[in-house]
Amino acid sequence: MDPWLEQGLLFLLAFISNTLSSLAGGGSGLLQLPVLLFLGLAFPIALATHKIASVALGIGATLRHLRTEALNWRFALFILAFGLPGVAIGTQIILQVPEHLARLALGILTLGLGFYSWRRPKLGQVIIHHQHDLKSYAIGGLVITFIGVINGSLTSGSGLFVTLWLVRWFGLDYTRAVVYTLILVGLFWNGSGAFLLALQAPVRWDWLPALFIGSLVGGYYGAHLAHRHGNQLVKRAFESLTMLVGLKLIWDAL
Repeated sequence: MDPWLEQGLLFLLAFISNTLSSLAGGGSGLLQLPVLLFLGLAFPIALATHKIASVALGIGATLRHLRTEALNWRFALFILAFGLPGVAIGTQIILQVPEHLARLALGILTLGLGFYSWRRPKLGQVIIHHQHDLKSYAIGGLVITFIGVINGSLTSGSGLFVTLWLVRWFGLDYTRAVVYTLILVGLFWNGSGAFLLALQAPVRWDWLPALFIGSLVGGYYGAHLAHRHGNQLVKRAFESLTMLVGLKLIWDAL
């Protein structure tokens, strides 16, 4: 393939997948990773390359969201403190578990997330101020750690899990939950996971510029759409992408 055509295809792929991911709060691996595999990369190389490129999603979304959203940094540090150890664990077990079984289970669960949100029209449309005690935060944090393991070990769905967990357990609306997901998961979780995976597998460095730029622009544009159109569009994008990710994971597993 002509190198310029190849770079253009990679940019377009990254832009589309990361625009959708930025809008819904996760799921960029649904499109990006399968295409990297289709283009001939072995799974470990494709996974490491995808993880590094996906960091740009977090950068792009962060640049847009911080213009209009004020984060609760204590809550952000709470998510990082519980999530990053899970990411580190996940990167160590990725090659040691039966991948098809993990994908099947994750696919069924992800599909269920979309159906759960779809069946509750008011879910995530307004912020609900829960009064959480220490036990409640501990449970919430342990689930975030588990999602971190998924983020480090598998390629699709972890951001979507974080988004719905922040809505359901901590009472955020969809737009604000996506802000936390894209900044913390997209930038910090994926950044640490990319670094640890790059130590274990080769990276297709000549493909990264186009993927990185496409992810950066897509992350910014998706965040812009979320702010412009609000919770209803974000909720619909979340439900659509969770169902697509779930079906894709189940298909891959079977």
